[in-house]
Amino acid sequence: MISSSVEQLIEKIRSKELSSDEVIEDFVRISDELDPKFKAYISKCKVGGNGGLLNGIPFAIKDNMELVGTKTTCASKILENYTSPYTATAVKKLIDLGGTVIAKTNMDEFAMGASTEYSAFFSTKNPWDVQRVPGGSSGGSAAAVSSGMVPFALGSDTGGSIRQPASFCGIVGYKPTYGLVSRYGLVAFASSLDQIGPLTRNVRDAALIGNFLIGKDPKDATTVDHRIDLLDGIEEPVGGFKIAVPVEFVEGLSDKVRVLFDQTLEKLKKIGIKIDEVSIPSIRYAVSVYYIIAPAEASSNLSRYDGIRYGLSTTEGSIDEIYMKTKGEGFGREVKRRIMIGTFTLSATYYDAYFDKAQRVRSKLEDEFSKIFESYDAIIGPTTPAIAFKFGQLSSPLEYYLQDVYTIPANLAGLPAISVPMGFVDKMPMGLQIMSKRFDDGKMLRIARNFEKVRGDFPSPEVSR
Repeated sequence: MISSSVEQLIEKIRSKELSSDEVIEDFVRISDELDPKFKAYISKCKVGGNGGLLNGIPFAIKDNMELVGTKTTCASKILENYTSPYTATAVKKLIDLGGTVIAKTNMDEFAMGASTEYSAFFSTKNPWDVQRVPGGSSGGSAAAVSSGMVPFALGSDTGGSIRQPASFCGIVGYKPTYGLVSRYGLVAFASSLDQIGPLTRNVRDAALIGNFLIGKDPKDATTVDHRIDLLDGIEEPVGGFKIAVPVEFVEGLSDKVRVLFDQTLEKLKKIGIKIDEVSIPSIRYAVSVYYIIAPAEASSNLSRYDGIRYGLSTTEGSIDEIYMKTKGEGFGREVKRRIMIGTFTLSATYYDAYFDKAQRVRSKLEDEFSKIFESYDAIIGPTTPAIAFKFGQLSSPLEYYLQDVYTIPANLAGLPAISVPMGFVDKMPMGLQIMSKRFDDGKMLRIARNFEKVRGDFPSPEVSR
């Protein structure tokens, strides 16, 4: 059962080969056995619906998504004792279809990180090598799916936080077009960049869960009424498609990663895809732009944690002292760093020099992507510059920030993007990233599925239970 896809589990329950209770209890048991080793979960629960297509299908959600009656901590001490009064729209859609949430997963605090080392509680381990990180910030969700603790999980992606851990853990991570999936009930990091999406073991499952998540939500003004069936045509061939490889995505790759990527390009050519190298100059500035815009939005969004309305509160002293003590004790080092960067760039003195300029470069990047998509069906490259790093290996914040160098552009431009296991480097998995133009999620998934077929079966990590 641990190796079954979501589609296979649905069919086994429908044919009565397995009962819904049997499936849920089996995954709960597997989670109980494996979680002490990988530490993917912040908390366990059992919240589900009755009937529906997902009846009996367990899943996990990142702990920045509201689920009524459960703790939603965002892996932060400031929300350690906060209980959700409602359920996020994306989560509710899956529960209404009969799905059962069995755990909330560990993450970098407030989704700010690329390793899950910045959780205020503990670090999650990579199922392929427990000496290495699972990626972040959705590291707990990725580790849970990779190890077989759940058949799928939800994560959030602000600058690569679904795709990068998917690459590190050897699974599929799909970030939908911005606006396709409601963010209502997702604790905000950077509102113009955040997007909820699934982490799964194969592309078809990513499309299946994506179908359930997509839809206009009156509670989220950024959602759009754009219905698409992500499974429609997903198995059709892609011969004649044209794909662009930005030179900015392959410059500086290590020899081993470049060899794996070149082998991947040859596999895509064998199924009739034409591949050209192109240049998207503004990609070089994407990390710089992101680390102005995202912290700026974060500093605004996190100002609500004042110790008065909810969450951690230091009750002694004046109002100003309560604010300062609560935030000083409740926020971790990385969150404080980004709040300070964001507050600085939004200040009257530096707004034009930093935030306004970053927004203009963001618009230029969007224009350059649009120009490429006039001639090409997709853009591809490695999901990450390297394999999962070891705990404590990266010594500076800049090294962490550069982990998302290939994933950030899709968030800045609001594009759909997916990471699919590409192969191995030094016995660790590495992902291929595919991006398409806005609302071309179906075409992107079709390319990903065709690559998955030509690549062949991808193994799961060997985990002892």
